[in-house]
Amino acid sequence: MKIDASKSEKPPFDAEQTGQRVTKYIFMTGGVCSGLGKGIAAASLGRLLKARGYKVTIQKFDPYINQDPGLLSPYQHGEIFVTEDGAEVDLDFGHYERFIDENLSAANSVSTGKIYREVLNGELNGKYKGATIQVIPHITDAIKEKIYRASKNAGSDIIISEIGGTVGDIESLPFIEAIRQTSRDVGTENVMYIHVTLIPYLNFADEMKTKPSQNSVKELLSFGIKPDALVCRTEHSISDEMREKLALFCNLDKTCIIENLNVASIYEVPLLLEQQNFGDIVCKRLGLAPPPPDLTEWRALVAKNNAITAEITVGLLGKYTEFRDSYLSVTKALEHAGIAHDVRIKIKWLHAKEITDANAATKLKNLKGLIVPGGFGKRDTKGLISATRYARENKLPFLGIGLGMQCALIEFVRNVMARPEANTAEIDAETDMPVIEYITKPEAEVSSLPKRKGSYPCKLNPDSLTYAAYGENLIYERFCHLYKINNQYRGEFSAAGLIEAALSPDEQHIEAIELPQKTHPWFVGVQFHPEFKSRITRPNPIIKAFVGACLKK
Repeated sequence: MKIDASKSEKPPFDAEQTGQRVTKYIFMTGGVCSGLGKGIAAASLGRLLKARGYKVTIQKFDPYINQDPGLLSPYQHGEIFVTEDGAEVDLDFGHYERFIDENLSAANSVSTGKIYREVLNGELNGKYKGATIQVIPHITDAIKEKIYRASKNAGSDIIISEIGGTVGDIESLPFIEAIRQTSRDVGTENVMYIHVTLIPYLNFADEMKTKPSQNSVKELLSFGIKPDALVCRTEHSISDEMREKLALFCNLDKTCIIENLNVASIYEVPLLLEQQNFGDIVCKRLGLAPPPPDLTEWRALVAKNNAITAEITVGLLGKYTEFRDSYLSVTKALEHAGIAHDVRIKIKWLHAKEITDANAATKLKNLKGLIVPGGFGKRDTKGLISATRYARENKLPFLGIGLGMQCALIEFVRNVMARPEANTAEIDAETDMPVIEYITKPEAEVSSLPKRKGSYPCKLNPDSLTYAAYGENLIYERFCHLYKINNQYRGEFSAAGLIEAALSPDEQHIEAIELPQKTHPWFVGVQFHPEFKSRITRPNPIIKAFVGACLKK
């Protein structure tokens, strides 16, 4: 049966007929190689457009076949970022949210696996009425529907969609075809294509080369997409002669060749792009006439960051520190808090497998504080507990997040309450004292259990350090966990001096614990992930308070 590809999915509304605003679509592709920072480029452009008064949302298409990013190894993809609605997504979403200061959702994250699952489920449910399922139009229609839905859900003026991987990768071809069709669906005047590419520097020849970018654009043209601008990652400035050459061979105006130099801080990237009028170039291409951008606050924070001379060293202890992107949001949150306190945070990376009771004093010496972020699994938890004990006994400012909080509780019960059998069900399901238990008792493999994910309210104890940090009775933070503190032992914990600093409104979940200040100057554990809501313009309160305590050490 012949499929009429012209019957592809249209946008969910017709702006001219309904009188609604016309959404503008920006698609960002990558060429030459991966790792060029498309996510930072997309987030930076989002910042520039928001500074011009537009409501912006950002979407990510990942070509991998996985359906659930939450099951991906941190060693391959870095941290799993969690959105307000509980979606576990690629770490680029952290950049997006930190730059445009908008909460994104599950609709903004799409993978090949999700698309194929949806289409195949549609077939089983009779959606296609016996038609032959094909990449065009069925897969591409499903992709386009995600583009239009994300924009509509966010109520955005502009949606920026980043296509993961590199142009030419076989797995990304359906996405490339879908964004080509989008221009046909919504009108070329409402779509802009931006290609992020590399201008390599050959050290042995002392020369920069444009040929890889030319070939990458040629590859993109072969799929029916002509880029409207190039964002060129480079170690050295691009000369006018090179711009002219790129413009000629890529059929672009010279002003649309945008240089993206390596900079000391990623927060300088929006300003670097603005110096080249990138925001105005994009707006002109899309037929927009915005007011001048207001980047006053952003410029001030970047200037403040660049002027910092003081420095403190904070230990970051984890299970995946070989790949530092596994804790990307934690490091950025520490950076935000440091800027607020006019201090540079130097991170000493510590792997849990290297810490024992015997060497903790040596490994953790000269630190101003210790932060233990989240993680899953029983591997290397002994090192987390040993380091936590050192921090408690030596009055080192401590912040435990997720698993870090749970290890802090286990250490407290074992060594302060003298209950060495205390453990978490994650490590030992048969322990005699499961101070950490499953949220939902397992009847299957742990990986199949539902996590408690997304934004939840927390009631704060007014006599706690946590309340002093937030200054509010009720806060909202993001969670992602399978285990919780066992309510069976709450009375024993309190009798031993542990403070319940935050509770769920129904008081069934202990969300934060502390030691009394008479015992320890600053020792806090939180079940939630405060790093996901930190912004350079608005550091997370508990992480800011932690850095403040480190400065007093």
